[in-house]
Formats: sequence, structure tokens, C-alpha cells
Amino acid sequence: MGDQPQRFYDSRQVYLTFVTNCNEKWKIAERSAQELADITPRLPAFHLFDAGMGDGTVLSNVMRAIHRRFPTVPLFAVGKEISLEDVRLGLEKLPDRFVEHPATVVVITNLNYSEAPWLKPSNPENADNLMWLEVELDGHSAYEYGEQLRELDPQLVEGWHVTASSKSGNPLYVRPSVIVLYRRDHRFLLESVLEHCRNHIGAYDLVLASQPWRARVSTSFKVSRVLAPLARCLRSGGRILVVQGYGRDPGLELIQEIWPGENPFQADRHALLDALSDELGSSVNNLQFDRIPDSQSIFRYQMHTLPSEIGSSIGTSTLLAAWNAAIYVAQIDDERLQKAVSSRDYLDATARIIRKHDGLWFNDESFVVTCRDPI
Repeated sequence: MGDQPQRFYDSRQVYLTFVTNCNEKWKIAERSAQELADITPRLPAFHLFDAGMGDGTVLSNVMRAIHRRFPTVPLFAVGKEISLEDVRLGLEKLPDRFVEHPATVVVITNLNYSEAPWLKPSNPENADNLMWLEVELDGHSAYEYGEQLRELDPQLVEGWHVTASSKSGNPLYVRPSVIVLYRRDHRFLLESVLEHCRNHIGAYDLVLASQPWRARVSTSFKVSRVLAPLARCLRSGGRILVVQGYGRDPGLELIQEIWPGENPFQADRHALLDALSDELGSSVNNLQFDRIPDSQSIFRYQMHTLPSEIGSSIGTSTLLAAWNAAIYVAQIDDERLQKAVSSRDYLDATARIIRKHDGLWFNDESFVVTCRDPI
């Protein structure tokens, strides 16, 4: 390993196993849908920004919730994602969205948090190198749209090259890229929405910031690099919903069985809001911080298990899935993992925790920032 930065999410398998075996994304989508009751969209569309699209599960389900509440309002949805694999997974979840809600513009971009809401690189050199691709989808069925989205793979491969930061090891885009998707037969209706897109107008009704950072990075980094830019992209009445790991759950208890005292969740929502207030200075007067109590902020998600899987003997596959979920949530780096799995202690600890709690579950906390007037 040498002096290489240690990262917890290098393994694609760990991430996909977590997503498959836990219902966190569904719970986040449900929490996000609650915010729609307090939003009144304005012309030309409902503006949605997902600050970390991942595999598209949260984004697609929030789009469904928006259709249920605003079935005739045009929808402009932007998903920021630097992972080519996740972009592919996210596109697979979109075809039915264009069928149910045809007045939809979806944008996928790999830009940074300080750039993505406006779909414009801040560096002039990067702006000159921007790959901007508008795709008009033909047909009237999800199958047809799915075919056309899959045909975009060569452009995705070209636009989603990444390199690793020499300082943090984080992935950085090689070429800034934006892909705009909409139905050809609704272009006339969506022209004003597309003009907002092309003119880089970042004024969003709802911003989703679901696990947008590593828990262990500094509070100042989380605020200056993520929260402050997102606060600046809200329109009047717009809302940011932030979700992050909270701990104090069986998942963290399992981690502490192997690494006593381990706790990656150092900055809670109150610390983040205080730091955001300091970061924005006088501009903070344009925002409202929703300091809700734990009973409204914290929600639970769990690993999927069958009753027959938890008993005196727990199958190895269940133990490995639970261990995988715990180390993913706690963001344990590869070097420590290699040492921990050199004996059976981690499996024995996993079995004890599962039996103790009749399964494995985790806590997330959420908070909301609302814009009174744009910053």
C-alpha cells in the first residue's frame, strides 16, 4: 500500500452487495418523497437535483413520487455521478419514467459539486472541453427507450473516464460531460426547460444529498465542497434534504467488536448546520435550517433476511452479507479489512450481533435546509 491513500469503497463488489442486501435506498426515497408536500413548483418545470445518483434507485423512485403529486408538471431532473458503472445502472431505471411522465428532461453529469447544479465547468479550459450530448428519444414504449439508452454506451465510455486524485485518492473526471435526455415528441413542450438547461440556470426545487461524502472527512470539507454549493443552487422555496450515517446501531456495534472504539460518524447534523452557517456568512439569512428532533430526523434501514436464516446456525452467506454491510457503512479501509478477515473472529462476532438483534439494521439521520430567497 505504501503511501497510497486508503479508501473504503474501492471494491465494486462491496458496494453492490450492500445495495442488494439492504433497503437503505428505498428508505431514503420514502424520506425524500415527504418533502414534496412543502414544495410548490414554478415555471418552467419541477427542478430536481440528485447530488450523487449512484445506481439510480433513489432518483427513479423520487421521480415516481413527483409524478404522483405533480402529474402534469414538466420535470427537469439532474443526476450527478462520476462512476460509469452506476451511470449504466441508473439509465436502466429511466425508460418507464419517460412513459409515465413524458414531459421529462433527465440530465446525467460527472461534474463536481461546485459545477454540476449549473451543468457548467468552473475552469474555462474544462468548459472548452465539455462533452454536451442531447439525445431525443423516439417511440412510445419503455422497451424502445431502453434500447436507445443502451446505445449510448460508447459516449458514456468516452465521457466518464476518471483519474485518481494524488491527494485523496478520490476519482476525478478526465473530461467534463453532460448528457441530456428527453422525448422527441415532447420537445415543443419542453423547449423552455431545455433553455434553462442550456443556459446553466441552477434553480432547484428539491436537492437530494444522500450520503454525499465519506463520514471521516472533515466538517469543513463537507460544508465548503458540498453543502454550500448545494445551498447556492436553490430557488426560492427550494429544499435540500441531506441524509448521512448516524451510527448507534447494531451495524456499528459489530464494527466495534472488531475495532473497539471505532466510530466514523463524528459530525452530526447539528455540527454540519453550525458549520454551514459560518461558511455562508450573511447569506445564511436567506436560508432556514430545519433543526428537527431525533424522532423526526433519524430513520432505520435493515439488511434483508428471512426468519429461517436467523437461528442457532446462521449460514455463511448471511454472515458475509451482514459483515459486508457493516464494513461498507462504517467505511473500513482495505488494509484493516485484510487483517480482520485473517481469522474467524469477524464471522463469530457477526453471528453474535445478528442473534442479539434478530437481524442487522442501521440508522441514518436527515435534515433539511430551505431557501427563503436565492443566495
